[in-house]
Amino acid sequence: MSERIEGVELRAALVRLRRGSGLPVVFGGLMDGGRPLRIAELHGALTPALQGLAISPGNGLGGKCLALARPCAVTDYPVARHITHEYDLPVSAEGLRSVIAVPVVVRRQVRGVLYGALRDALPLGERVFDAAVAAARDVEQALAVRDEVSRLAEPAEAPGPSWEEVRHAYGELRALAPRVADEELRARLLAVCGRLESAAGASAPLPGVSLTPRETDVLAAVASGATNAAAAQRLGLRPETVKGYLRSAMRKLGAHTRLEAVVAARRAGALP
Repeated sequence: MSERIEGVELRAALVRLRRGSGLPVVFGGLMDGGRPLRIAELHGALTPALQGLAISPGNGLGGKCLALARPCAVTDYPVARHITHEYDLPVSAEGLRSVIAVPVVVRRQVRGVLYGALRDALPLGERVFDAAVAAARDVEQALAVRDEVSRLAEPAEAPGPSWEEVRHAYGELRALAPRVADEELRARLLAVCGRLESAAGASAPLPGVSLTPRETDVLAAVASGATNAAAAQRLGLRPETVKGYLRSAMRKLGAHTRLEAVVAARRAGALP
């Protein structure tokens, strides 16, 4: 997964966490290969103290979350007795007191941590916990889809592009076409998308599957690993509208999950 795409998905999840929980500060990071987790995204921070901070398993609240692979929280970080205090200086510099950390877990492997925090020593209620877990689940879904796409991608025949690159380009074209005012140019873009769909489904298309253009747009975004929020931003739609198109497409394809919908759409020749 490219760094740019990771940042988009993480940023969208953190924005939703902040809105859904009411927490003034949210931040987080994803694992990058074998390197340690670093705080890559911050929203509501007053200082750069946490930016780029490397989190080691077992150290601090985030390190405890990494090690246990479960949500962890403290009501007053500086005096919390059940965590170590290697990160007290940057946490104090930002003035954080109550903090929650939720892991991003894909196939039993921790891939990142999302944080939310208050600058007062107050209990964090169920609303905060539920919002943090939901945000982490969105990132998990995006990573799981991207992992599966990478696994299924066919190797490129040099010097041509891989199917993963073709699929990414297809998703960008689907997102771009509705925004093009020139009808002729928009028709040409959609024609190119149709040729890619035909190339994907030429071998064994599934009969009886008819997706609308917007359902296809949403599935193309999901296939690239986008969360509902990121897909909405990319397509110029509301997140609730994206959910509606996704539910409709899943019903037509007989799918129960986002990943099943992407796989079924490819088998049906609706996606490359």
